[in-house]
Amino acid sequence: MTRLYLVRHGQPLARYDQDHDPGLDDVGRAQADAAARELAHLGPIAVVTSPLRRTRETAAPFERQWEVTASVEPAVGEINAPSEDLGERSAWLVEILRGQRRWHDLDTERQRWRDEVVGALLALDTDTLVTTHYIAINAAVGAATGDDRVVNFRPDNCSCTVLETDGGRLTLVELGRQRETVVH
Repeated sequence: MTRLYLVRHGQPLARYDQDHDPGLDDVGRAQADAAARELAHLGPIAVVTSPLRRTRETAAPFERQWEVTASVEPAVGEINAPSEDLGERSAWLVEILRGQRRWHDLDTERQRWRDEVVGALLALDTDTLVTTHYIAINAAVGAATGDDRVVNFRPDNCSCTVLETDGGRLTLVELGRQRETVVH
């Protein structure tokens, strides 16, 4: 079995309604450093990151301590909203997070995104730390547990959720720390 450590990115510099691709703020950088120290005993292992700045910056302390280079994998990126307009994008995400929506209620493009997240994780064949996003982690946990809700738990910034895969399915080992996420 391959073990996957899904680390949600640290606290971003800007909110979802303010910037498409913010980096980490000072708190987020401290969170990433603390997560790397906490999980140091796991490595060195492969690191995979979403292409967005906040996940790449979260991966950086792991890269330094394990002397590895993270692979960028777009499939573990943030869920693609139906609009690029920051206000519309934020309103859509609020509805998804608060509405107890299920994947089968969403359009085909969002369902395809979820399937790509799961497929990318199933393709990993060595123990790997993946820096990724709130909804991507939820998609993976939902696939592992058979839960069709878009949000089935609330991973905190820099929390680590552990899954295993045999290449054919995901199994939940441990949920990461949880915290309510506020979207504006």
